Amino acid sequence: MSKDKRISYLINLAGICVMFVLFVLLFESGALGSRTSYIKGICTTACYTIVMVTSLNLLTGFMGEFSLGHAGFMSVGAYASSIVTGFLGNYGLPPVLLFIIALLVGGLAAAVTGVAVGIPALRLRGDYLCIVTVAFAEIIRVAFCNFEITGGGMTLSGIAKLSNFYWCFWATVICVTLMYMYVRSRYGRTVVAIREDYIAAAASGINVTYYKVLTFTISAFFAGIGGAMYAHFMTAMIPTNFNFMYSAEFLTEVIIGGTGSLTGSIIGAAFLSALPELMRQFSTYRMLAYSVVLVIVMIFKPGGIFGTYEFSLTRALRKLKNGELSAKKKSTGGNVHEE
Repeated sequence: MSKDKRISYLINLAGICVMFVLFVLLFESGALGSRTSYIKGICTTACYTIVMVTSLNLLTGFMGEFSLGHAGFMSVGAYASSIVTGFLGNYGLPPVLLFIIALLVGGLAAAVTGVAVGIPALRLRGDYLCIVTVAFAEIIRVAFCNFEITGGGMTLSGIAKLSNFYWCFWATVICVTLMYMYVRSRYGRTVVAIREDYIAAAASGINVTYYKVLTFTISAFFAGIGGAMYAHFMTAMIPTNFNFMYSAEFLTEVIIGGTGSLTGSIIGAAFLSALPELMRQFSTYRMLAYSVVLVIVMIFKPGGIFGTYEFSLTRALRKLKNGELSAKKKSTGGNVHEE
């Protein structure tokens, strides 16, 4: 890793730490009064939604394939982690360790499912792949409605309340960082090459199926982590929570934020997580609001609000510095030298 890249990572990490401290001060100072728990709950919801949307963007934005079965991977992670933590809860493990185990179990269970689905499905492309992912999600949902261990279609309750905002915040930071590193790696660049020209990539000797299954599995892994965070925040769930409309919401957030931009996914997920609460008195029209926002974005910004742009604190500081130098040069007749 080059020196400039290390410095960039450290600066962005410092910015994240500052943001975390501001959240802590906001929630622990009592400035929000009786609404503290309510706002903290919305922020926790935004955390696992960000993980879900950014992981879906790996498929939609960087691999160029539409998936409408992401809620299925989320449900696998949610139920697998809930069953394991329910079993381990009697052994007196520290909550933070139990939380980490829940995330890993949820991610690994979804990743295994991703491999099983991806190997046959990813030989298809376009609409056919989209239909297969929808079918997969429905099969998983129906299966969970009939398994006794998952509640047999009834509410699975009594799940340990492990997902608090502070733990979910850092879990989200780690997940998004790993996804960012993947898309900027040799593997990520290969996946983008496949997206740009499938035939040329295959003709160049790239094992297209391997890279697509790899990306599909990684996306499923992080969706499973999002499901584990969801389950241990809600503490109760039923299979119908993970229906087609839930997958459609994630895809909507990806498109609105910008396909190919993790920054757009973060902003889009955070905004649309808060939107139902802001429109609580109009909850019946929530999906209508999503549709209107999506149509407006498609008309004026077809590539999404952020397109393929990624925010970098280092780049922002560099632009600010260059802007200040330019202003000084103009005011002094061009006699300012950068140190």
